[in-house]
Amino acid sequence: MQLRFDTAGLKDIATSSLVIFCPEAPVERVSSLKELDRILDGGIGKVYASGEFEGKPGQTAVVHTLTRMPAERVILAGLGEKKKIDHETYRRSAGVLSRLTAVRKSATVAFYFDADASAEIAQAVVEGFILGQYRFTQFKSSDNNNESTGSLLLCTGAKTGINKLTRGAERGLIIAEGVVLARDLSGTPANVLTPRKFASQATALAKMHGFACTVLDEKQIKAERMNCLLGVANGSTEPPRFLVLKYAGTTEGKPIVLVGKGITFDAGGISLKPGLDMHHMRSDMTGAGCVLAAIVTAARLGLKRNVVGLLPLAENLPSGTALKPGDVLTSRKGKTVEIINTDAEGRLILIDALDYANEFDPQAVIDIATLTGGAMYITGYAAALLMGNNDKLKASIREASDATGERVWPMPIWDDYRDWMKSPVADLKNSGGKPATSCTAAAFLEVGGVGDWPWAHIDIASVDLEESGKPYIPKGYTAFGMRLLVELLSQWKKV
Repeated sequence: MQLRFDTAGLKDIATSSLVIFCPEAPVERVSSLKELDRILDGGIGKVYASGEFEGKPGQTAVVHTLTRMPAERVILAGLGEKKKIDHETYRRSAGVLSRLTAVRKSATVAFYFDADASAEIAQAVVEGFILGQYRFTQFKSSDNNNESTGSLLLCTGAKTGINKLTRGAERGLIIAEGVVLARDLSGTPANVLTPRKFASQATALAKMHGFACTVLDEKQIKAERMNCLLGVANGSTEPPRFLVLKYAGTTEGKPIVLVGKGITFDAGGISLKPGLDMHHMRSDMTGAGCVLAAIVTAARLGLKRNVVGLLPLAENLPSGTALKPGDVLTSRKGKTVEIINTDAEGRLILIDALDYANEFDPQAVIDIATLTGGAMYITGYAAALLMGNNDKLKASIREASDATGERVWPMPIWDDYRDWMKSPVADLKNSGGKPATSCTAAAFLEVGGVGDWPWAHIDIASVDLEESGKPYIPKGYTAFGMRLLVELLSQWKKV
């Protein structure tokens, strides 16, 4: 996607489609609409008078200019009531209009902003537009619906505002491309994106964007005593990998460690999942994909942070060598774990990764994972779950959630849940059953892997896949959490 910027006035913008964002207000109260109405001989007022467009959220209207101005058509995009408009409103509006036929067939699309538009608004618009047009087509032999806009022009009549638009839009482009990377990873079939192929792609990205990537093979994983990771991988002929990503954005300060669950396919192991929808289990590595994309994005943005990414990668399959219910593993931390359910494998690979975080003396650790199906029964498809041991860190994550529209909802880790994860034959068991499954899973992570540092856990199991489609999240894999992590890193507050 190419970005261009201009200080041209409304009557001078040459483009296929000119977008005007409209609050739910009369034409005469919005300066850009008032000027357009004059240029188009009352055409805007007639659209409003007809009732086909009122500026409500998600509404759009296409007005052909009939040579009255250089733009071929004007597209009105509704924002809703002024008092409710925020950055997410712009992001959603841009996502809706990105899929309009008139827009998809436009060689160039221009957005016109009033003088008071902020960099954050420009960022939200570019994010929403690019993400709304996203389609996963890598494995289609032909694609008859591949129209997409190649160029965006951001305009404001105020010369003093162009720097803000440029800064925000360029940031939005980089972040959106990070989400596209993570979505592509989640959508890639498991026979193509194996742990070794994931490691190869991460190595190439690290070289391209200037951060370090160390790949531990199965022998090195064994030497690190990551027996839980090895146990999960033991059912597959595909060997596991453990990635250590290091982005050095500053010469000072302890690193922030991000841990991402990387099960490249999850059949459930011996505790086999139902066959229905099992094909979606290729996205059980979305946490790892989001962490990789977040570090790529941090490097591209030049964030002044030190960040480490830890990605345990494996397949979870049934076989004669697979983990069995009743087996006992010893984690890197030295905790013995009784296997109750082999489909509770994500927490096993995560406790080894969380303990490995101690090698970096972190200032904080955040893990992100498609961890528990039970998350859906708490927040549905509307939000991820947030748990952890530090209120300040959790508050920072919620602030990042508010800024990005990637909602999280806090849940407790009570002693009751820690007690439920105790085993009569080992230190821990890997499943506490159906009650409070998301909370008990977090308690297992805390006891089994977390060290003496601030920690937060984000369970994205109910939001990693969009079943029907939202304004800037088409049907398919969402990469939920990538923008959240980047915002958290960008606005980092010491904990």
